Parts: sequence; C-alpha cells; structure tokens
Amino acid sequence: MIGRLHHVAIDCPDPAALARFYSELTGLAITYESEDWVVIAENDKSSGVAFQLAPDHQRPQWPDPARPQQFHFDVMVDDVGEAEPQVVALGARKLSDHVFEDPAGHPFCLITRPGWAAPINSA
Repeated sequence: MIGRLHHVAIDCPDPAALARFYSELTGLAITYESEDWVVIAENDKSSGVAFQLAPDHQRPQWPDPARPQQFHFDVMVDDVGEAEPQVVALGARKLSDHVFEDPAGHPFCLITRPGWAAPINSA
C-alpha cells in the first residue's frame, strides 16, 4: 500500500453551502471549515468529503458529454420514494428517475439500501 484515501475533494462555488447540503443528506458532521475548504466526515479524525472553493466552477450538465458529471455519489436510502421529497426540500433538483443534482449542479443518485447494509433510519 502506498497510501490511504484521505478526502474526496469536490470543486464548487460555495463550499460551506454545499457541505451543509451533504451534511444534512448523509448525516456526516462538518468537521473542518475555512473560507475555501469545508470537510464532512464521521468525526475530525476520519476521512470524508471535502468541498473546495472553485470561483470559476462550471456546472455539469447531466447527461451532456460536453459538460460531464465529473463525479457522482450513490446515496443509500431505506426508501427512495420517501427520500426523494426530503432531498428536494434540502435544495436538490430531480433530473430523472432517482437522479438528482445538488445545489452546485453535481449529479447524485438515490439507491435502495442493499440487504447486506444496516438500516439507515432505525426506529
């Protein structure tokens, strides 16, 4: 092994706003925040997702190959039908069946939790 993954870094025009969106979506805490770099993770000692200021950020235009998606998250949920209005309320926009874009235009998919994974929202 040469190294370990530290963060996945995502360029965006407003790191704090996009980090809040994904924090609410995934339940990961904001563990670090500066003017141009915000991280969400399980805690401040674990790797996570970083949002980096990119003032000239060009929104992806899914599924246009001229402005590709650049990356996407698959977000596991217990029930896609219940999750869809919740992610829209957070600021996502539905692009197609189970495909949404975050407030900065990055596509993400809602997927039904596979049987091997623990429930997301246990009562």
